[in-house]
Amino acid sequence: QVELVESGGGLVQPGGSLKLSCVASGDIVSIYSMGWYRQAPARERELVAFITTNMRKNYGESVKGRFTISGNIAKNTIYLHMNNLEPEDTAVYYCNAHPFVAAEPDYWGQGTQVTVSS
Repeated sequence: QVELVESGGGLVQPGGSLKLSCVASGDIVSIYSMGWYRQAPARERELVAFITTNMRKNYGESVKGRFTISGNIAKNTIYLHMNNLEPEDTAVYYCNAHPFVAAEPDYWGQGTQVTVSS
């Protein structure tokens, strides 16, 4: 079992920056990747970014060049650095952990609200 706790959301003006954190606890060694997804009202949850145990990173198309994922799964913490935020980035951001064993379900945090507005 893995528990994920996010922090760092809030209200920011367009063009501003924000940093999210996700701390994992529990069976960390079972985790292959950790990352961030987001969901805006009336929209499907979408990938923002993820990082694997061998430090490979991947980003959703809408955030490439603006967001950076960092951290280390072995050290149980990842971060999402969000720059040049746009109103379209407004969403609930969820931390995700994907196990090595594909048949096992993903783990999710409770989510943190990010609102980009002037």
